[in-house]
Amino acid sequence: MQSETRTILGKVPELTLLFWVIKIVATTLGETAGDAVTMSMSLGYLVGTAIFMAIFIGAVAAQIKADKFHAPLFWFVIVATTTAGTTLADFFDRSLGIGYAGGATLLAAMLAGSLLWWYRSLGSVSINRIDSGKAEVFYWMTIMFSQTLGTALGDWFADPGKGLGLGYQGSALVFAAGLAVIATLYFWTRASRTALFWAAFILTRPLGAAVGDFLDKPVANGGLAMSRYSASACLALFIVGCIVFVRQRAERIEVRNT
Repeated sequence: MQSETRTILGKVPELTLLFWVIKIVATTLGETAGDAVTMSMSLGYLVGTAIFMAIFIGAVAAQIKADKFHAPLFWFVIVATTTAGTTLADFFDRSLGIGYAGGATLLAAMLAGSLLWWYRSLGSVSINRIDSGKAEVFYWMTIMFSQTLGTALGDWFADPGKGLGLGYQGSALVFAAGLAVIATLYFWTRASRTALFWAAFILTRPLGAAVGDFLDKPVANGGLAMSRYSASACLALFIVGCIVFVRQRAERIEVRNT
């Protein structure tokens, strides 16, 4: 006997163009804010990771406890994942000495493991099936790994010394092209919407990493030499403006009848 489902409003926003715009800006903010704490404040990657992971855990707990979608809370958790992802990726790549390729490989394995564990536990990794606290935990754990992997990929592609040397603008163009391919597949094919979502979610992070580095790195290194604090403040204000002035609707979630 097949179980029936009903549709309710979930606690994540509907996937619209605005969602992806805010996501890219949030990942850029994660890069500049993470670097501000670890580099500008000279706290280091381990301390920075500890700070942002504590914020992330508290924010996720509040998000899971919430009874409906709250745009400020949701996007605060996203920013928490991307700042924590920035410092954690830098810790893997630099402090542990495994390099960009090693860090990206390790994080890709962790992301794949998270998705597999989620699928084997609940039978779906679709955001249209986040119908329990357990599913939310898997969702946010997977997002954390995807944000961290995206940071490592962005640094790997851009770094002229230890990476592929494409520079910040070149890397941004590569990842933007990847997102364009995903958009084409979404509108013109019947490719899995779930697979396309996670692919796009992962690729927006290195795009944000490249843009963030372009904003605050020295001119001699191909950046604009903006203050990390100023860049972070501008990006945060943009996100707040989007949340305040543009209404976001909750995603419709398929809930299994019991």
